[in-house]
Amino acid sequence: MPFARLATATTPTCHIGLGLAAVGRPGYINLGRDADLGDNRSVDRLRTRTHELLDAAYAQGVRYFDAARSYGRSEEFLADWLNARPDVDDIVVGSKWGYTYTAAWSTDAEQHEVKDHTLATYERQRAESDAILGDRLDLYQIHSVTPDSPALTDKELHARLAEAAAQGLTVGFSTSGPAQADAIRAALAVTVDGEPLFRTVQSTYNALETSAAPALAEAHAAGLTVIVKEAMANGRLAAPHAPDALKAVAEETSLGCDAVALALVLRQPWAGVVLSGAATANQLASNLHAAVVDLDDDQLGRLAALVEGPQAYWEKRGQLPWH
Repeated sequence: MPFARLATATTPTCHIGLGLAAVGRPGYINLGRDADLGDNRSVDRLRTRTHELLDAAYAQGVRYFDAARSYGRSEEFLADWLNARPDVDDIVVGSKWGYTYTAAWSTDAEQHEVKDHTLATYERQRAESDAILGDRLDLYQIHSVTPDSPALTDKELHARLAEAAAQGLTVGFSTSGPAQADAIRAALAVTVDGEPLFRTVQSTYNALETSAAPALAEAHAAGLTVIVKEAMANGRLAAPHAPDALKAVAEETSLGCDAVALALVLRQPWAGVVLSGAATANQLASNLHAAVVDLDDDQLGRLAALVEGPQAYWEKRGQLPWH
């Protein structure tokens, strides 16, 4: 693991990170946002909510926090929290570049973000992230790499990323879409001067979408830290939307569907950090119970039956509305 602050942490919840996609902007595709956020989604209200979540997560042992340029003001909210707590020096901060937020703080914008993996976008967004997070930025990831992404073949971009790595910034990538495994393997082959470029990979993996697992195991074996996103399938695995099999297992454990869904990911031997995308303090507290969930073979077998094909899963995800 490239982050000693995570590798040496001892609390079980250090393997659960907090992602800020759901609270850094007023609109997102997670189910249940009306109940989670209500009508007041002003900048100040979401800033306060984010700080409350960061306080709660840190107090309970969470040490990885994940933002992105396209998550509205997530970097700004995180930086404000860090600046108010100069004694907090044992966390890892990750962000991403490659998508530009375009919704102008609206939940019904025609377009919420624009993808561009060119060198020009990297340079612009790296300067923006640096201006906000400064030397607190530990990990910078290419956002949602797919097999056809120019970020996989742009040698000039690779050289610039290698320069950043030489200066102490960890360089990684995230993936999305039904061909995540292909994107991961293509990224593992990217080298600069004979050395692998990427140190981390962040991919979608959950009870419904498991297709990236073999490639993530390969990435782990190659020395990359694996960060898992969307372990709750954008709310599809949370009550009341969870499948009946998951609800039954959750009842047997006396914990929430969310804790069971996250625990299923945490038990993967290649999973270094699993992200909670909680939007409320109660959700976060329930998510963190995943660290103590113990699933038996029968329960694992029933949960394994929930898996969807990657094409079907990503088609359903693409139909989730921004709200």
